[in-house]
Amino acid sequence: MIKVYLDHQSSTPVLPQVYEAMLPWFSEYYGNASALHEQGLRAKAALNQSRKQFSEAIHSPDPESILFTSCGTEANNLAVKGTAYALQHKGKHIILSTAEHPSVENSVAFLERQGFTATRVSVDSQGFINPEDIRAAITPETILIATHYANHDIGTIQPVAQIGEIAREHKIQFFVDAAFSAGWLPINVQEMNASLLSLSPHRFYGPKGVGVLYKNRKARLSSIIHGGIQENNFRSGTENIPAIVGGGLAMQIAENERETRVSRLRVLQEKLWKGLSEQISYICLNGPLPGENRHPANLNVSTEFIEGEGQLLLCNAAGIAVASGSSCVSKNLKSSLTLTAIGLDITLAQGNIIFTLGKDNTFEQIDYVVSSFAKIVERLRQMSPMWDAFQKGNISSVIPGNPK
Repeated sequence: MIKVYLDHQSSTPVLPQVYEAMLPWFSEYYGNASALHEQGLRAKAALNQSRKQFSEAIHSPDPESILFTSCGTEANNLAVKGTAYALQHKGKHIILSTAEHPSVENSVAFLERQGFTATRVSVDSQGFINPEDIRAAITPETILIATHYANHDIGTIQPVAQIGEIAREHKIQFFVDAAFSAGWLPINVQEMNASLLSLSPHRFYGPKGVGVLYKNRKARLSSIIHGGIQENNFRSGTENIPAIVGGGLAMQIAENERETRVSRLRVLQEKLWKGLSEQISYICLNGPLPGENRHPANLNVSTEFIEGEGQLLLCNAAGIAVASGSSCVSKNLKSSLTLTAIGLDITLAQGNIIFTLGKDNTFEQIDYVVSSFAKIVERLRQMSPMWDAFQKGNISSVIPGNPK
């Protein structure tokens, strides 16, 4: 039984008031939003209300700028592929970073197999993108700059407004993956100069089964799912009204409570890192220190001489839910794109654990996690051939500043 849930990046529980708001749309108001009878018009009104809630939260003046998809991954695919197809007559070059979410990286890789080209701009050791590197990568063929707001692995908050300004100067569409940021970081699509921006409600106490893509009125986009005329012809398919209603309310609540939630999480985040770093030897923090440059919920650490899979399993046995890599790719046990991009040694990447806090975590829970995790690390090291070799002086620590 889970005692402490620290995997809020993968998903969050649906708020009770969000759940209650969704219920009538399953059985009482069940009409299709494309129908012209009373039930359909009621569903259409619910769609419009949710568009308004999302547009207000991200400071878009136009509710029609909000498009609904099935999830954040689909929204990212639509943004990247839809832009490429819509603007391929102008050029076929895309710029992104080496630390993007798999849904962005793999969408670009898919396009490359169709004749598009891409420049992957490197990030530094803490995961930051240098906006001037973006500028330097621009060619006459560039049609899209795609990057994330806060990194899904290590929490690095990117200078998206600066990157957006560069995109605006060169009249290039700019897509921001904000799936891990919405509900936790302030979003103003006008200040970011964002042409497109994705959101994922199940990461801020909304339901699964709905994603959101903001589309600036001037942005060019082609549909990648063909069928009816839903979502202004940009995304065919019957809208998931219960999830959309729940997502809109969750967004409104998250924005109203954001400052309170974040201020509390930053205290818990600092407490967690302080406890882990004091009680566990040969541990390193991946990404920026807790503070304004890091997502307030994220703490990504690597413990040397043991693997993340064993840590994850023993955490689960202790009633602690954590992650070891992105939930989209963690089952393949490979190092994440981000950890590779920041140049993390493979042995540290394999010992990677991601803690993501939520609004209901407590100080007592953090104490339990620190104490339990320290015991888990000690137990695994006692069984580790690498730890034994290190103790005998046959191998050295790869953590900078640690004794050899």
